[in-house]
Amino acid sequence: MSRYRNLVLFLSLAAIWGTSFVAISAGLEHFPPVLFAALRYDIAGVIMLAYAAYAVDDWRPRGRDEWGLVVVGAVLLIAAYHAFLFIGQQNTTAAAAAIVVSLSPVLTTGFARLLVPADALSRVGVVGLLVGLLGVGVIAQPDPSDLLATEVIATLLVFCAAASFALGSVLTRSIDATLPIETMEAWSMLGGALLMHALSFGLGEPLEPSAWTNPEALGALGYLALLASALGFLLYFDLLERLGAVEINMVSYVAPVFAAVVGWLYLGEGIDTTTIVGFGLIAIGFVLVKRQALRDAFGNARGRAE
Repeated sequence: MSRYRNLVLFLSLAAIWGTSFVAISAGLEHFPPVLFAALRYDIAGVIMLAYAAYAVDDWRPRGRDEWGLVVVGAVLLIAAYHAFLFIGQQNTTAAAAAIVVSLSPVLTTGFARLLVPADALSRVGVVGLLVGLLGVGVIAQPDPSDLLATEVIATLLVFCAAASFALGSVLTRSIDATLPIETMEAWSMLGGALLMHALSFGLGEPLEPSAWTNPEALGALGYLALLASALGFLLYFDLLERLGAVEINMVSYVAPVFAAVVGWLYLGEGIDTTTIVGFGLIAIGFVLVKRQALRDAFGNARGRAE
């Protein structure tokens, strides 16, 4: 029974996070990108902080290490990740953005090995990292005569989002702090939202008043803040405890399927052959980099099933 429950929650999380890319594309028709991301986490941060205050004893950070953890989360996991993603997704499809973001687990391993030289990638792991990066190149389809084409820059910005999240994941694990993940996420969301508001102000992003009365705009904002962020992270916390980090990373490779289908149905976005090939290369890269961890994780899962 527990196995089926985990499967349902896993698919629910993949669906929520996959369709969040569609909600981003829809909302970008009405909101400027960085302000849109900031508003999302204004709402989600307050909800997560209320949940942290209810669910855990240490609902606020204490001391330099815990605040350092929050700062890294706010800067890299929330502000940099979402600013790059939302700006980049103005000129790419929801499916393509979801696929490039799925490179994050591969980049996380790469950053971990880079920052801890004693734990270097094996030759197969290096090949996996290069294959994943090749997948991004296939999706971007750079023209040597026009490397600054809008679509290429958009894909590179989304890649920067994935790299920011991967680096933030490694750095937060390297900080010696025992802050509950719910508390860390809540304060990082609020801090990241504040940073994005400052960036939005610096960029002079305009906001049309009509956005506040547009059903699609408000629906996209509500979906991202309430479902993709608040509910999505709660599902993630639950599954992380039940499945472990390796298996939960597989969400990144199911989410693009939902992004592609819903993007096609709701936004009329197509998905071309090169995007599919790029996704396949990124997935192969993940398997190569995580091959031993995947073997161990699914071996344990098989043992529990028996």
